[in-house]
Amino acid sequence: MTQNINIAVLIDGDNIPSANVKEMMEEIAKYGNPTIKRIYGDWTRPGLTKWKNLLLENAITPIQQYGYTTGKNATDSAMIIDAMDILYSGKVNGFCLVSSDSDFTRLATRLREAGMLVIGIGEKKTPNPFIVACDKFIYIEILRKQSEDKTDAKETTKSSVDKITNKEINLISSSINDLSDEEGWAFLGDVGSLIQKKRPNFDSRNYGFEKLTPLIKSINKFEIEQRENPKGRSKLIYVKIKEKRTTRTKKS
Repeated sequence: MTQNINIAVLIDGDNIPSANVKEMMEEIAKYGNPTIKRIYGDWTRPGLTKWKNLLLENAITPIQQYGYTTGKNATDSAMIIDAMDILYSGKVNGFCLVSSDSDFTRLATRLREAGMLVIGIGEKKTPNPFIVACDKFIYIEILRKQSEDKTDAKETTKSSVDKITNKEINLISSSINDLSDEEGWAFLGDVGSLIQKKRPNFDSRNYGFEKLTPLIKSINKFEIEQRENPKGRSKLIYVKIKEKRTTRTKKS
């Protein structure tokens, strides 16, 4: 992960629940330094009052945007204009767009065209066009931490975990094939990066695993091998697709 880059965090207050803001900010910090943190909405509306204390706790600047016309989302326009101003200021290397709204698809595409890292955060209802327009997309449901004291919180966490299907297995297999050497081995770090490029919302946590390595270990179709790292103490992890065993029939 790139941690030495400056990131502008722009939050659509009209389209994102106020819960789990702390978890969102902790997640963003894994990818860089959130030097600009703004949230957009009409703060005269009662529905946004629950945000106020959270903004102080997380040093997020509220941007007031009145809804001038019924049926038009002024918040989206304000957020897009600010994003372009920040882009041209040259003060950041990446953006985090927090919204479940597909209206930000073109913005994400434009920022990536300018060489920016674009991370999206939103709920699982987020339309696919916005998801694939980002370099990486993270579901808010996955960021919800399990509460040891409340049974209902545990049930919510379990329900947010998806099952690994053939679609995910084929994605991993094709990525290994794309990167493998003559013996079929591929460096797992490269495999993970390629998977992310192919599907920005792929996240091991969606399937109940903190990292890609245990997820792949859980699938019987792959082999994992640890190798010595000549440049450091940490092991290098390689992965390959298991060869299919053919059964020979005895001749009579």
